[in-house]
Order: sequence, then C-alpha cells, then structure tokens
Amino acid sequence: MRALIAGTGGYLPARSVSNDELAAWKGLDTTDSWIAERTGIRCRHIAAEGETASDLGARAALAALAQAGAGVEEVDAILVATSTPDSAFPATAVRIQGKLGITRGFGFDLAAACTGFVYALGVADALIRTGQARGVLVIGTEVYSRILDWTDRGTCVLFGDGAGAVFLRGVAAEHAGGRGLLSSHLHADGRFGDILHVDGGAGSNGGTGVVRMAGREVFKHAVTKLAAAVDEALAANGLGHADIGWLVPHQANLRIIEAMGKKLHLPLERVVVTVDRHANTSAASIPLALAEATRDGRIQRGDLVVMEAIGGGLTWGATLARF
Repeated sequence: MRALIAGTGGYLPARSVSNDELAAWKGLDTTDSWIAERTGIRCRHIAAEGETASDLGARAALAALAQAGAGVEEVDAILVATSTPDSAFPATAVRIQGKLGITRGFGFDLAAACTGFVYALGVADALIRTGQARGVLVIGTEVYSRILDWTDRGTCVLFGDGAGAVFLRGVAAEHAGGRGLLSSHLHADGRFGDILHVDGGAGSNGGTGVVRMAGREVFKHAVTKLAAAVDEALAANGLGHADIGWLVPHQANLRIIEAMGKKLHLPLERVVVTVDRHANTSAASIPLALAEATRDGRIQRGDLVVMEAIGGGLTWGATLARF
C-alpha cells in the first residue's frame, strides 16, 4: 500500500497581530525591524479566548477532507501532533474525532514539538503500509500563545497559533503511479533537550510552563541536522537535489529556511515560506505551508516535495512525498 496525500487544509485564528501591535500590546522593548531582520516574521495569529487546539485542528481537518472529496466515514485514524493539547487526556485527537462526528476508528497524540507533523506522517505511513488503516487524518495544531513568557522578547515574538492537516488515502502501490509518501527519516537526541523546552505543564487551556530557548544553540544544530536528514531521505530513494520540486520546511526562522534552500541548491521561489505571516506555529507550520502551496497551485501533481523540521527534544526529521 502507498499513502497518497489526497487533501490538505489549514486554519488560522481570526486575529492577526503585527510586530508593532505585539510590542505595544505586551509592552515589549522591541520593534518591527528588530524582529523582522532576525527572524523574517512580520505578524502572527493569536487564538481567541477559549479557542483550543482541538477547535483549530477540527477546522483544518474538515478543509483537508473537503479537498480530498472524503467523508468522515473514510477516516480510520486521527493522528495529532501538538505541544499544546486541550488537556492531559483525553487526547486532542479524540476531541477532534468527537467534533467531526466520527464514531469509529482510533486516534492519539504525538509529542515531538516542532518536528511533530513529520513524526506523525511517518507513523501514519506505517499504519497504511501495514493495513492498520486506509484513511488517516494527520493534524498539526498549536496554541503557543498560552505557553509563552510575554516578558521574554527572545521567545514570545517568534510563535503563533494555527492548525494544518492532510488526509492520507491508502491505495495499492501498483495504482499509485509512483505518488504518495516515499519515506520518513526520524531522529532524536535527548542530550540537547534543555536548549528548547517548556519548563512545566502545558496545554491550550492553560498550564504552568512556558517556552525556554537557547536560540543560538538551536540555530547551531538546525541547518546541519536538517540537511543530513534530507540527504538521508533522498539517498534512501535513489534521488538527488536536482529531483526536488519543492521544499516545505518548518517555519521557524527565515535565515534557517534560506540556508536550507542553499544547501539543497534550490532557488527561494521553490521554497514555501509562510513564517513572515504565520510566525512559528510549531507542529502546525508544515501542514499550513503545504495547504497554502497546494491550494494556490504551486505544488502540482508529480512534484517531489521535501518536508523537514527540527524541534525540542532535540527531535528532527524529513519526509519525501510525490504529489
């Protein structure tokens, strides 16, 4: 069996907050130019009071199902990547299952921070290949505004809220025409867990912990680890940099994104960039960018797409897909 990306969807909270508005709103000693020059971020979306990860995720999932022409009866499994679950339990995936009116199948959450969506794609692909599921919703959804220290300009300006989703449909390999998820390559190294972490409990309904990050240390690991993961994925499939149609990276920092494009010999116009408008939405950033690039027609059938991310753990990985 081969897992085809049959539909994509995204959802952003209604409120968009510019850098200048954020600085005034939170009384931060920062400016639009200070933030934009260092990160490429111009604005981010902030969830409304009471709006949770499952609310955002359900909206993104419905959009993905609609694009795929799929009904909820086709969903066998829901995998949710999130660092800001509605609560410790039940899983946000099960909350979304309930909101979509699905009464069959199974669902669970994955916690791999910003790499969560890539991890979830790998697990969903395995479920389809082994016959455990035929239709899988893979969702990244985050409400990071609830776990930020709004006095720390080094972190609070970086993140935003949002959700993205894909619907994977299993088809026999002989009918896939070479399309679908080719492989995922997942890594972690807990020795570096403290350079990007939440210092307590967290959830999109409130918690006691906030994001702490040693930015320079994370940057030092990012490009080398991401480039190695992408090269690993390409080599596993007998492909090279010249075969890549699109890079859909985790949207953490424009400098990292541009550096990855150069590593892969891709012009910036072949790299999907949303960090300027969405900021870092953690596990939601790749599916949000993917939804934008498929819906505006940039990514076409037959294109080879590379998705890669690095996040707290440290976790990192890459997925190759033929659309």
